Amino acid sequence: MTDVVTVGESLGLFRSEATGPLVPGTPVTFSFAGAESNVSIGLARLGLRVAMLGRVGDDPMGQVIGDQLRAEGVDPSRLVVDTDAPTAFMLRYHRIADRVVASYHRHGSAGSRLCRADVDEALVRSAKALHTTGITLGLSLSARDAVEHAVELARPAGVTVSLDINYRSMLWSRQDAAAALRSLIGRVDVVFGGEEELRLLTGETAPEAIAAAVRDLGPTEVVVKRGGRGAVALAGSETVAVPAVRVSCVDPVGAGDAFVAGYLSARLEGLDPAGRLRRGALCGAFAVSVPGDWEGLPHRGELGLLSGAEDVHR
Repeated sequence: MTDVVTVGESLGLFRSEATGPLVPGTPVTFSFAGAESNVSIGLARLGLRVAMLGRVGDDPMGQVIGDQLRAEGVDPSRLVVDTDAPTAFMLRYHRIADRVVASYHRHGSAGSRLCRADVDEALVRSAKALHTTGITLGLSLSARDAVEHAVELARPAGVTVSLDINYRSMLWSRQDAAAALRSLIGRVDVVFGGEEELRLLTGETAPEAIAAAVRDLGPTEVVVKRGGRGAVALAGSETVAVPAVRVSCVDPVGAGDAFVAGYLSARLEGLDPAGRLRRGALCGAFAVSVPGDWEGLPHRGELGLLSGAEDVHR
C-alpha cells in the first residue's frame, strides 16, 4: 500500500559552493532536485510510503536520481528511463549572498516527455494521496495530460489530490499558467501556493482573502505559504495561521517543498489544521538550515529538535 504518489520532474543539480559570479575553477557540488522529488523524500523521511512517477534519461544523472530516491525510501520503480532524451539539469549559484541565480537546461529533456502512458493507474487508485505541482503542468502538453489523467483516476477512487502552484516564469506565461491551473483546480482537494503565486487565480491581496477566493474555485483546503512570515490555512470554515520557525537561513531553496511534505504527512495522520501548519513550518525550518534542496529535510525522530521537545536521540 502506497501512502503518497507524486507525479513530476527530477533533474540534476550543479550547485556552486562559492558566492559570486561563475568563473573557471568555481567549486561545484553535484546533486539532484525537483519539486516532486523533494516532497517525496520529505514524506519518506517522515515515515510515509512514497512512489514517484516521472521520466529520467538513460544517463548518469538519471541513474543517480533513481538510486538516491531508492536510498531515501522512495519507490522509483515507476520512473521511466527514456533512451532518447537526456535528464534535465540546472545550474544554481549565489551571485551575491542573498540572491540565488538558477539556469535550467530542460528543453527536450526526458522529464518533459512525461505522458499519459507513464501513469501507473493501479498505483494511483490505491494510494491515499496524489501530489503534483504547476511545474509539471508547465513542462509540456504531454506532461500536463499525464497529470490530468492521474487526477481523473484519483478522484473517483477517493484519493486526496494536492497541488502546489509552484509557478515558474521560465516555463510559461502567467496567462497560460492561470488557464491551466483554473482548468485543474476544481478537481483538487488541497492547494498550496505563495501569495504571489495564488494571485494567478485571484485579485485578492490579504492571505485570508486569497485563500477564500481560491477555495471558491473548488478545493476544500487552501494553504498560503508566506516564507519568513509563516503560513495560513483555510480548511472547512476554519482559518488558522502559524509563524515561521526561527532558524539561521543557510539556503532558502526547497523550503516550500519541505513545508508541503510536513503538512501532507500531518494531514494524512489526522492532525488538525494548526498541527499540519506547525509541522510544515518545522520542516521548512530544517530545510533552510542546510545547503541543498532536500538534504536538510528532517527524519521523524528529529522533529523535536526545533519544536521545543527534548532531544529525541538518547
